[in-house]
Amino acid sequence: MQLMAIINCTPDSFSDGGRFHKSGQIQVTEVLNAAKRAVKDGATILDIGGESTRPGSKTLSIEEELSRVIPVVEALRQELPQVLLSVDTRKSQVARKALELGVNFINDVSGLQFDPDMASVIASYSSARLVLMHSQGNPDTMQDNPNYPDGVVNGVLAFFKAQLNYALSQGIQRHQLILDPGFGFGKTIQHNEELLKNLNSLQTLELPILVGLSRKSFLAPSLNPVDRDFVSICAAYHAISHGASIIRIHNVDAHSQIVHLAEVLGD
Repeated sequence: MQLMAIINCTPDSFSDGGRFHKSGQIQVTEVLNAAKRAVKDGATILDIGGESTRPGSKTLSIEEELSRVIPVVEALRQELPQVLLSVDTRKSQVARKALELGVNFINDVSGLQFDPDMASVIASYSSARLVLMHSQGNPDTMQDNPNYPDGVVNGVLAFFKAQLNYALSQGIQRHQLILDPGFGFGKTIQHNEELLKNLNSLQTLELPILVGLSRKSFLAPSLNPVDRDFVSICAAYHAISHGASIIRIHNVDAHSQIVHLAEVLGD
């Protein structure tokens, strides 16, 4: 079980956007301090994101995303050389530069749907891992009218089967792939709940499963994002007991206790 700590280098992410982005500049020293705390609290992967993909967000230019992400990657790789690094991006140019700097994971929320060159970039770095996430539509429109005629679980499974075949046909190796069902990406509250309830259905694909449930609105719509940690932890425990092997989170310390409990109880 691994904990992936979220490092948002954005001014507009739904939970903590702007934390490290001030006056138009990334505060690299503050990012480093937060990253070191996350690692101390139990994170084994740091996921750096320069583009918000919250519902309603617009696509960021490649240049702006690079300016946010690359200084952070360079600093983290120098200061924390043994820690696994991930970059959350849909863009092949950003992925290529990050991989050149020694990043271990590319976390593509589009599941290879956004950039036709992403697959070839991943294939050229055989030691890199790719998080293949399910999403329906683009971030700016994905919540307009999510629809799954055969049910959300079947829809997600069908998507993964198609995208896995595509990834393999492009030269990506199976051992590189990780699946993320994409909670909150083109899904209603009911879709998210049904998918979480049946998360173990994804184990039929025999690949590692990553879940990003932390502070998602469907868990507690009436609460502000930062007040959803308790219910996020409960959801994470359920995910771990139903097959998840990587948990993407904001509050590392609290979730590390849940991982320990799950290990003790054998979940």
